[in-house]
Amino acid sequence: MILRQYPLACLSLYSYLIADETTGRAVVIDPQRDISVYLEDAAALGVRIERVVETHFHADFLSGHLELAEATGAVISYGDAGKGQAEYEVDWLADGQRLSLGEVTLECLATPGHTPESICVAVYEHPSDAAPAAVLTGDTLFIGDVGRPDLLGGFGISAEELGRSLYRSLREKLLTLPDAVQVYPAHGAGSACGKQLSTAAVSTIGEQRAGNYALQDMTEERFVDIVTAGQPAVPGYFPFDAVTNRKLRAVFDETDAVAVLTLDDVLARAAAGAALVDGREPAHFAAGHLRGAINVAIDGRFAEQVGQVVPVGTPIVLVGDPATAAEARTRLARIGFDDVVGQLAEPLAAMAARPDVVERSSRLNVHELATARHLDAKPVIVDVRNPGEVEMTGTIHGALTIPLAQLDARRTELDPAAPTVVVCAGGGRSSSAASLLSARGFTDVSDLLGGMNAWIDAGLPATQVAPATTG
Repeated sequence: MILRQYPLACLSLYSYLIADETTGRAVVIDPQRDISVYLEDAAALGVRIERVVETHFHADFLSGHLELAEATGAVISYGDAGKGQAEYEVDWLADGQRLSLGEVTLECLATPGHTPESICVAVYEHPSDAAPAAVLTGDTLFIGDVGRPDLLGGFGISAEELGRSLYRSLREKLLTLPDAVQVYPAHGAGSACGKQLSTAAVSTIGEQRAGNYALQDMTEERFVDIVTAGQPAVPGYFPFDAVTNRKLRAVFDETDAVAVLTLDDVLARAAAGAALVDGREPAHFAAGHLRGAINVAIDGRFAEQVGQVVPVGTPIVLVGDPATAAEARTRLARIGFDDVVGQLAEPLAAMAARPDVVERSSRLNVHELATARHLDAKPVIVDVRNPGEVEMTGTIHGALTIPLAQLDARRTELDPAAPTVVVCAGGGRSSSAASLLSARGFTDVSDLLGGMNAWIDAGLPATQVAPATTG
């Protein structure tokens, strides 16, 4: 048996290729949209991908099921509770249905909760085995956590309804498996699909039974309360991806080049409503950038963060390092942001030639902010971390807590003319938030160097506050 895990750190995504070595038949589970990694491995292993199994209609990324189907002729499968929701042809899987790859056998386990159609995939090395060797748990069970049940409120399905289903799925399906069964989840630490996912890539049912907070002995009501509390704010692109993963859409070609634009082209695009996204490090961005550009560092959670500060459907122009443009385009495609209209040619030279369209950013260290808090015109402090982070460490006294994913929608709660300082954990998200506010017309915005981590390390006081709602 071949069971290969594919980590995609920038989205905290795990996808899988499972194959029978004797027959060469293979299945890919929950693929990312750029599929070359699966095609290359299948060729190297001498196997053929004949099916794509999705554990649910994903909301946090655009899956590669259509790309793989076009490239390999693979059949697409979901749990049959999703019947009627896809615009493309699907071979729906019933609870308990088995798929034979030869000796290796897959079994569909219906596990509603994160979504109504969620499934897990039990993997048997031999069809006669009494228990599976592994179970791919999708967004039902993570290592150290479980899938959040609160993402479908906008679709008319309540967190309580899904939470109750999740409680039963975990206890009646997954916890009935033997302790030795290996657990392979769809996401790891950092994913907005849960609140305290482990950095570990694999576990066992026994380890999760013993150590996962959501699997301990509790009532259904208590479970729902616990798993819905303190969840990260939902990025604005999640509902878009949840819908688009059901649609018959254009496939992504990762070999396409990014168009090159002149500065005049870029300025014209910006005037027409395009978002200028600068993927450089915050320090380089602060030293000089195009006026109105939003800073999201390419080496972090780039796509997810762009999806928090750029509205769905907005054309995007890349104005940072041209060497990262192709990677930026691919990462954006992974969340369905396909309208990347081009990249700025030679940005440093372009900005040097047109200083009238260039500006610098203000950044404060913790001592400067501590001093500014005692001035008559003390700044408004905005903490853009997620509720769980704020609960864990507290925040600066008097700070407003508005998660980054909600900042654009809630900016009317702030005075664009007031001195404003944005705080996050380490300084990355705050640069994005400050540049977003500046692009929206705020006239005096700074971000805190080193973020809340630096504030606490300096021995400065933190105050516990009620977290913002996750929306």
